[in-house]
Amino acid sequence: MQAIKTDQAEARFLEVVLPEQANHYSTLYGANALQIMGKAAFVCATRHARCAVVMAKADSIEFTKPIRIGAIIDIRASIAFQGRSSMTVIVEVVADSPAGPSGAPSISGRFMMVAVDSDGVPIPIPPHEDQSPAEDAVS
Repeated sequence: MQAIKTDQAEARFLEVVLPEQANHYSTLYGANALQIMGKAAFVCATRHARCAVVMAKADSIEFTKPIRIGAIIDIRASIAFQGRSSMTVIVEVVADSPAGPSGAPSISGRFMMVAVDSDGVPIPIPPHEDQSPAEDAVS
């Protein structure tokens, strides 16, 4: 595995928490949070690998602060490591309050995404144009 430093190694978007995404405590329901985070991991990994990807694993999901209905959430996904066909994507969800962003993630998690062919078989991640031949060999 190697650390990744390319412009395509991250994805970020904003979303508002709607009532239909909430639980009976009027906070973002965990399963809906995982769906949002999975989507961010998919977008990040797809942009990085430039091929089809699937989720192989989600772990280390930590819900540290509740997110209320109406909150604007900043979803940040970044490639932490890349193997031959897999990528580890770290996703953080930061909730903005009316006073502004809190800075610390309310939810965070790690997702393993795998590059696959049309039959779902893992394939090597194509090298980036900005990688040197030595970096290509490590990937």
